[in-house]
Amino acid sequence: MRISIILAHPDPKSFNAAIAGAAVDAAGANGHQVFFHDLYRENFDPLLIKEEIPKGAPLPADLQNHCDEIAEADGIIIVHPNWWGQPPAILKGWVDRVIRPGLAYEFQEGDLGEGVPRGLLKAQAAIVYNTSNTASQRERDVFGDPLETIWKNCIFGLCGINVFHRRMFNILVTSALDERKSWLAFVKQDIGRIFGGKA
Repeated sequence: MRISIILAHPDPKSFNAAIAGAAVDAAGANGHQVFFHDLYRENFDPLLIKEEIPKGAPLPADLQNHCDEIAEADGIIIVHPNWWGQPPAILKGWVDRVIRPGLAYEFQEGDLGEGVPRGLLKAQAAIVYNTSNTASQRERDVFGDPLETIWKNCIFGLCGINVFHRRMFNILVTSALDERKSWLAFVKQDIGRIFGGKA
């Protein structure tokens, strides 16, 4: 399987980076081909310009590479912190520019964009890992767990990926080293369970 792993955190020594590293290692150990992107280290430009909006628009080479990898991915893993109930701006821009019409979704003939799109991504499953300093119950009861809605319903569900798993690691700011090590073990387990061995 081809697994696309996307990291969005500005600190290369962050726990998010450790999660992404564990995901890369686990996917590789299971025999998968890994495409890894650290959006901050690559200085990914998150700004969608008007010339890129139309379906089939010519794209810069680096952006086209991202699009090609996502289109061919059998599995997708996203790693980012919970910032104000949202992904970091660089990752939101990645979604805007990469999860494109004609690549990730399309509208039916005669639908000008007012209906429900048909998903086009071939990935069998997606995993999202988040870090947070908010307790899970408060995230659900007070904020409605917006990241679950964004990734499961608004992005992957609409793009044809029905197997979705999200894991929140919290509370990060008070976590001990042993606890973080146990969290990384969950990453390895998740990838083995959801993506399995080489296929």
